[in-house]
Amino acid sequence: MKEQLKNIQNVAEGAIKEAQSMQELEQIRIKYLGKKGELTAVLRGMKDLSNEERPVVGKIANEVRAAIEGALDAAKNEMKQKEKNLRLMNETIDVTMPGKAKALGHKHPLTMVLDEIKDIFMGMGFKIAEGPEVDTVYHNFDALNAPKNHPSRDLTDTFYITDDLLLRTQTSTVQIRTMKKSKPPIKIISPGRCFRSDELDATHSPMFHQIEGLVVDKNITMADLKGTLDLFAKQLFGIGTKTKFRPHHFPFTEPSAEVDVTCFKCNGEGCRVCKGSGWIEILGCGMVHPNVLKECGINPEEYSGFAFGMGLDRITMLKYGIDDIRLLFENDMRFINQF
Repeated sequence: MKEQLKNIQNVAEGAIKEAQSMQELEQIRIKYLGKKGELTAVLRGMKDLSNEERPVVGKIANEVRAAIEGALDAAKNEMKQKEKNLRLMNETIDVTMPGKAKALGHKHPLTMVLDEIKDIFMGMGFKIAEGPEVDTVYHNFDALNAPKNHPSRDLTDTFYITDDLLLRTQTSTVQIRTMKKSKPPIKIISPGRCFRSDELDATHSPMFHQIEGLVVDKNITMADLKGTLDLFAKQLFGIGTKTKFRPHHFPFTEPSAEVDVTCFKCNGEGCRVCKGSGWIEILGCGMVHPNVLKECGINPEEYSGFAFGMGLDRITMLKYGIDDIRLLFENDMRFINQF
């Protein structure tokens, strides 16, 4: 049995030296030291030894077990060190090598124009107001004095979610929400995304951006509206810009108007951009309809106000000479980097 134990030790140590992986070492440990291992099988035969032989063989067995375990630990440590050295060698960073250049993003032209418009109106004392893109028919149409048979309510123009919920077609919904929860004086602009059932082409998109403005206070007149929008146009397009107000109709304003500015490409002389007229339409506006004020709990006998709305996409296209609205939504860095 002594010779058998020494033989197990020699064979096990030889196998350990030949092992190439942690998995092989574990298999050797199980083979020799496991519950059904060779060393364990030999030790089961100690019950047949005499009382004099049993301590001697037991001592040798413990020495063999310790030798095999020591060889396994040494082999594992050596293998771990080799793996660590190999990993360090492969993962070494050469600090003298040039780094990889990361492409930086760029402000989108829509964001640039929006920031400029915000700065202009905030400089005139306006605050920024926001509202949900999914809104009710009440806020989008009813409270804005839109007739029940108005074409904009049709399924061909508006994205309905339910009979009462829709994707807002204008950010005027924010004006209604603001007037209902705030008392005059009110002075806000409400930029945001809007949705209409339009075919996508060079000048139309089912998703677009609007900026609505609202002022409500005592003694607000059409002169206040004209002065505000004239100052806005001069700051956005240049000090020499002129404005022209043309009569129009919107259900939520009375009187209503559309605003033209002198073409910034030809200074009003006539060109391809303004189609030879010298003028470019930029927004719609008017005095807030008394029915809208009443609906929001504001007394039209005491307060008056004006509202205006412009398409951010159109303003951006005009300002930068972009002829296709689809370019604004394709996220092509070759296009965005030009601004």
